[in-house]
Amino acid sequence: MFSFLPKEVREGLETARARDLVRRSRLRIVADGKSYPVIRMRREGFSLPEGAPHLRGLVDLYDGARLVAQCLVIASAEESGQMRYEYKRRTDVSDRPALDFAQRENAPVALIPRAPDGFGL
Repeated sequence: MFSFLPKEVREGLETARARDLVRRSRLRIVADGKSYPVIRMRREGFSLPEGAPHLRGLVDLYDGARLVAQCLVIASAEESGQMRYEYKRRTDVSDRPALDFAQRENAPVALIPRAPDGFGL
């Protein structure tokens, strides 16, 4: 696409594009108390910018300040200036406690208490 541009200009554009991806991302990984911006999310993993460490183990995935998931990851490959990681396990975080029973689809949302005597019901 940019084959007509000089090599230095193409490299500069590629560097600026990579820097813009890091700046725009809301997703981040926190591992060992350090935070790294996520460049690309995929179903099987994610990518961090060049210079990210070879992470292996449990990391937390955040969207802004909200914890999204805890992931067990392994460094997979380095490609085009990005370090790619794959999930061994990903557990999404829920904002409510887990249920220990099966809930019916048509279950009532709330119960209406009985009316006291004298209201004609």
